[in-house]
Amino acid sequence: MCDVYLFDEHKVSRVKANMEVVDLVPMLSIYKALADKNRLSICYSLLLEEKLCVCDLANIIGATVATTSHHLRYLLKSHIVSVEKKGKNAFYELKDDHIKTLIRTALAHGDEDDEE
Repeated sequence: MCDVYLFDEHKVSRVKANMEVVDLVPMLSIYKALADKNRLSICYSLLLEEKLCVCDLANIIGATVATTSHHLRYLLKSHIVSVEKKGKNAFYELKDDHIKTLIRTALAHGDEDDEE
């Protein structure tokens, strides 16, 4: 526990100034979207197989197509996945390499924790 109210005024000032210009809300939206086990499972599936149909994703996560579609809409709204429609089928994929890197990094971090 700190014995003082403020230890390094310059560092605190720099961080506060930076936080005034950086918008953390988009990042919060991404983490909120990934904080659900089904949505994270969908993203992991798309990391492994790149493009998957709604019905395949529903089978993978053990949910109905309706429930899976709900999760996919949430991921679309959060700009985590994109969709390509082919006839009556909708195929989803991770939106970009940033999301792929985020998921891979979280997996690697989890693996590090398991090794300790």
